[in-house]
Amino acid sequence: MVDQEKLAKFYKQELETKIIGYLAEKLGIDLRKAMDLYYTSKLSTQIEQGLYGIENLDYKNLAEDLIENEINKSDKIQK
Repeated sequence: MVDQEKLAKFYKQELETKIIGYLAEKLGIDLRKAMDLYYTSKLSTQIEQGLYGIENLDYKNLAEDLIENEINKSDKIQK
């Protein structure tokens, strides 16, 4: 029998990995900087808490939203 809690945790980890990789590629930054941007974002909190079912959305859409609404509005990108 599949443990639903473990499966959900794995899915969230995979989603976060894809978002971070996409951020690094799209912004031309290293993975450490992309991780910092992601884990200090509101998006990271929303995914971790499962708010609004946001963890079920496409990683590219989530990453683009993060870039548009959080990163571009701040001075967080320093290569």
